[in-house]
Amino acid sequence: MKTSYLFSILLFIPVLIIQTTIVPLISIAQVIPDLILILLVYYSITEGQIYGTVLGFVYGFAFDLVTGSLLGSTMIAKTVAGFVAGYFSSENKIDIYLMFFNFGMIVFLAALVDQIIFSFFSAFDISSNIFLIFFQNAFLPAFYTALLSMIIIIFAPKKRIL
Repeated sequence: MKTSYLFSILLFIPVLIIQTTIVPLISIAQVIPDLILILLVYYSITEGQIYGTVLGFVYGFAFDLVTGSLLGSTMIAKTVAGFVAGYFSSENKIDIYLMFFNFGMIVFLAALVDQIIFSFFSAFDISSNIFLIFFQNAFLPAFYTALLSMIIIIFAPKKRIL
């Protein structure tokens, strides 16, 4: 087993604890950023698309088990988000994609896909306006996650330690 697989799963455990306990305290109008997705996008860019897809499956499944949400909803959303973020994996362009604005846009795209899929399984209501559901459950959390990822990438060391 590669150490990167083990390290990425070990790093997931404290991020999961922070995501479920501390992050809801910084919510704005019940919009919560997704730290797990930021970690997933980082690994998808640095390690590749297949790695990101499998890691998204593992992260989503573990999140579903720990939080007690609908089993499989987060799993499929994170799997597809890891797949989408993996499109930006290139050995020659990793440093470019990990720059401030580029990383934020990749996180925004992956978070938007993640939240749309998750909302389809968990918050879909026929009587509500579809655009309002999209805005509240997908666009706002994706934007908040992208902003937080830009702040994190500013303070992250330039040397790859993750």
